[in-house]
Amino acid sequence: MYSNVPKYILIFVLAVGFTLPTTAQDSDSFNLARVQYRGGGDWYNNPSALQNLAEFARQQVPIAINPEYDDVDIGSPDLFNYPFAFLTGHGTITINQAEASNLRTYLQNGGFLYVDDDYGLDEHFRKMISKIFPDEELIELPFDHPIYHQVFEFHEGLPKIHEHDGKPPQGFGIFLEGRLAVFYTYETNLGDGWTNPDVHNDPAAVREKALQMGTNILIYALTSGR
Repeated sequence: MYSNVPKYILIFVLAVGFTLPTTAQDSDSFNLARVQYRGGGDWYNNPSALQNLAEFARQQVPIAINPEYDDVDIGSPDLFNYPFAFLTGHGTITINQAEASNLRTYLQNGGFLYVDDDYGLDEHFRKMISKIFPDEELIELPFDHPIYHQVFEFHEGLPKIHEHDGKPPQGFGIFLEGRLAVFYTYETNLGDGWTNPDVHNDPAAVREKALQMGTNILIYALTSGR
């Protein structure tokens, strides 16, 4: 049934017995957060995306993931209750020093942030991350990075879900002591491919690729370095 699942994931699932640090929801499953931020950017867009991804991932991998995500403010201490945080949108992100410090500490303590540029977020995200980690750089991940080969194989990196500027999709990361703590996808719109089919009317094959790559990201975040 799980022949396409890497053995180390199965070993991890059995080893932890689904026992995790204190969470805001069900302590027997991984819980996910969608990041709420100030500035006018539509952090709330595509509300079905993260739930659909979690449900798809649970069908592919024998790992307990709660599909009922929470919206969590970027400056809230509640963020520490979630091993995976998802941030998206089209526009401006505004953060103060307290919010930057909160997200920095979250990431330094093992949290994982996945950011998907839904077109128009790029310059604002880059300003945000440089404020959080002024001494770190976003590094483009090579195609042989494990995040592209968790459950599904993406030998050429990110799939292209939506066309905007005709640019190839790119995946960037922030590494903290060798651990990938932030993964940022640009010019792909994975999150749009996770939404309900009638939202963007993407072909089934395109949505499948988006969900498969999303599953790789989610499983990598929940297993690597934990």
